[in-house]
Amino acid sequence: MKTLNEGKFKNKIVLVRCDFNVALDDKGRVVDDFRIVKALPTIKFLQKSGAVAVLMSHIEDESGPISLRPVVRHLESLLGCSVKFLKDCVGDKVKKEIAQVLPGQLILFENLRFHEEEKANDLDFARRLAQMGDCYVNEAFSCSHRAHASIAGVSRYLPSYAGLLLEEEIANLQKILKNPRHPLVAIIGGVKFETKIRVIANIANIADHVLIGSKIGAAVLSHKRQIAGPKTFQSDPMAGAIDLTSSKIHLPIDGVMALKDASEGYLRTAAIGMMRAEEDIYDIGPETAKFFSEIIKDAKTIFLNGPMGWFEKREFSAGTKTIIEAISRAHGAWRVAGGGQTLEAIRKYNAQKNFNFLSTGGGAMLEYLAGNILPGIATLSGLPAEENCRPLIAMPLPKRND
Repeated sequence: MKTLNEGKFKNKIVLVRCDFNVALDDKGRVVDDFRIVKALPTIKFLQKSGAVAVLMSHIEDESGPISLRPVVRHLESLLGCSVKFLKDCVGDKVKKEIAQVLPGQLILFENLRFHEEEKANDLDFARRLAQMGDCYVNEAFSCSHRAHASIAGVSRYLPSYAGLLLEEEIANLQKILKNPRHPLVAIIGGVKFETKIRVIANIANIADHVLIGSKIGAAVLSHKRQIAGPKTFQSDPMAGAIDLTSSKIHLPIDGVMALKDASEGYLRTAAIGMMRAEEDIYDIGPETAKFFSEIIKDAKTIFLNGPMGWFEKREFSAGTKTIIEAISRAHGAWRVAGGGQTLEAIRKYNAQKNFNFLSTGGGAMLEYLAGNILPGIATLSGLPAEENCRPLIAMPLPKRND
């Protein structure tokens, strides 16, 4: 896998796959620019190299794909220069407009997903995209688990490179998977058990401790029929792979319970085994938070993905706050976190500076740590682009030319 330091980009048209899929307010203003900001070093690198950087992305809201035009204004304010917006991403007209742009200037294509061929990984569409440039840079780690045309297809037709952010993501996540400093403590929270189970199963082979938050912990116990609750996730054979007898696995011992519809006026803290069938768990309890914090205190490597409970609600926020504070006090540890809700919680408690690395990836980061090469990374390395194609542990770190 080649990095930017290995390329010659002067007077070249460089297609850069970014992830500008950010939230907008009702006036079309960017609400959270974390992923945009993280792409700026690569954009500036290409500008200084004398390239025409052609930025590509998708953006969606609850209605589906929407225009990337609002992102142009935000990019211009961050970079302090103009960004030419093109209303499409392929075709002769687009190619002619690109040819009019001078080296060092920037272009942003309209939403790739306005073309259905993008998500279908249509190779003809990928080839048409590739015709718009001289080389390709993947700077969208957070999308690299998708075998889409702009992620896994364009690199078939052009000299291709890992962007600075993608290189940084790999290097930092590899610190968890390869020779981490021990004790390694992985903290897994959130709601979607099905997206976390393979990460838990894989990282338990490496970590000294795996701390599992309220909802997922309850799902594991429910699946094992050790507490009241629905029999969920039985279709996933990995659901039974978590060994509750392992000294590494730590599930909640108490929690903050409410009715399944979270009706106001009903709230109690109790041992997990005392949860009633009509209840659900919305936060780890104080005894669990204390126990987890003691483990975190001695950690040398910490990975956090997912809150401990429904932290947006004050009555269910104590567990998440306590765990983030415990991580913040672990000054001798190398600390990494990722995932949308995780970063939201870290920002809520002003703890960004207490982490060594914050990943832009949610699903991509989880797929990576579950032990799979992502399609977007596979194609940069000349490997097949099928999703989850090979064990990640065999993936080499990118070369650096410092």
